[in-house]
Amino acid sequence: MNKYKKLGLGLLFDVLGLISFIIPGIGEFSDIIWAPISGWLMTKLYEGKAGKVAGLITLVEEGLPGFDVIPTFTLMWFYTYVIQKESIKKNV
Repeated sequence: MNKYKKLGLGLLFDVLGLISFIIPGIGEFSDIIWAPISGWLMTKLYEGKAGKVAGLITLVEEGLPGFDVIPTFTLMWFYTYVIQKESIKKNV
């Protein structure tokens, strides 16, 4: 999958995670449903150990009240395509 398509999907998923803040009372219930879905989506977007770790972090972040503001999908994209890329360049 194209890295910019992953970024777009990640931004969309981060916005979906923020929706719980818009609907008071119902938002916490929606997190119960969204947390495992978002964790699974993260593992599908990013394969390997990094994807599994990010999926677990996303599951916990979305499941805990008040942490929905953290853009986990966007941060993972940044880690994958900016930080790791720079790390690889430095090691070459």
